[in-house]
Amino acid sequence: MNRESRSPSSRATPDQTTRRQFVRVVAGSAAIAWAAPAIVRGRNLNDRLRIALIAVGGRGAANLEAVGSEEVVALCDVFEPALDRAARQHPKARRFRDYRKLYDQAGAFDAVVVSTPEHSHAFATLPALQLGKHVYCEKPLTRNIHEARIIRQAASKASVATQMGTQIHATENYRRVVEMIRAGAIGPVSEVHVWVSRAWGRQSEDAARRNHDIVSVRERPEGSSPIPRGLDWELWLGPAADRPFHEVYFPGPKWYRWWAFGNGTMSDLGSHWIDLPFWALDLKAPLTIEAHGPEPHPELAPASMHVAYEYGPRGDQPPVRLSWYQGEDKPQTWQSGAIPRWSDGVLFVGSEGRMLLADYGKHALLPEDRFRD
Repeated sequence: MNRESRSPSSRATPDQTTRRQFVRVVAGSAAIAWAAPAIVRGRNLNDRLRIALIAVGGRGAANLEAVGSEEVVALCDVFEPALDRAARQHPKARRFRDYRKLYDQAGAFDAVVVSTPEHSHAFATLPALQLGKHVYCEKPLTRNIHEARIIRQAASKASVATQMGTQIHATENYRRVVEMIRAGAIGPVSEVHVWVSRAWGRQSEDAARRNHDIVSVRERPEGSSPIPRGLDWELWLGPAADRPFHEVYFPGPKWYRWWAFGNGTMSDLGSHWIDLPFWALDLKAPLTIEAHGPEPHPELAPASMHVAYEYGPRGDQPPVRLSWYQGEDKPQTWQSGAIPRWSDGVLFVGSEGRMLLADYGKHALLPEDRFRD
């Protein structure tokens, strides 16, 4: 069936469900059987979890290794070579190309690991919650806020264990910085700068070379490329609008830069780095957001840009301005040499000093090392 010809329906089958129907399907969820998570109440705690993995290449391959101590019972991927590699590690696991078919066999597993591209996160996660399955989903949880609200509501009803894959959040140094900021080691914080060197997005060939990007593209391609052997392009597109295959979309992480599939560098690394000030400063929704960069493009995220978020006071904490920089945009203090030229970092500015965490969270300048203007 042609993707555009699918008619919206609150009772749509998995084969008919599109992004536009996502809310309608959830709105009609009174007809969905919300299975209780028997795993918590009925299983011996010494038993291994029966895990199904949706997407087993790239991040999915790393996640497959991470859960290898459990019982991997199902593997799903739209790219046959990735599925073959995973199956060699777990030959007893059932193989699937379409995660909708996997959910037809939901009684065979207890938990799901979702490692698909961003545009499919919500669609692969929602059925697991509706079926009472524990879920680990790679960051960002969804492609947009609307989908995130739907997943949050579903998780609340399901009452299962859920986790988003922001791995750096669990590191010792991250927790140490949070503890020290909250303890007032540099005084009340009114300013935070977060920057990354990665520039995945719309840029010239020269800029792509400078920024070590893996592909240079400025417009949506008019033509197409041969579909790689073993790739089901229709299933890879999933809820996205139909388009011909082209090598600028696949394999990952090429898809990150396209609005149809991801949200550029900010959703890829911002979810890791901005997490630290959110956690340490107890930030919620910002009062204002102001972005600076190239003219918006309908297809591609910008490679370089910076954004300023303004937050109001929280309890006894003062208002704070959080600035994000990516690619060739850097904080002025970085450009002037006032802080070490780490390619990635988080700089907290407090009333009594500053604290820098850099090199993907491995290094932090703590109060005894702190520097002042």
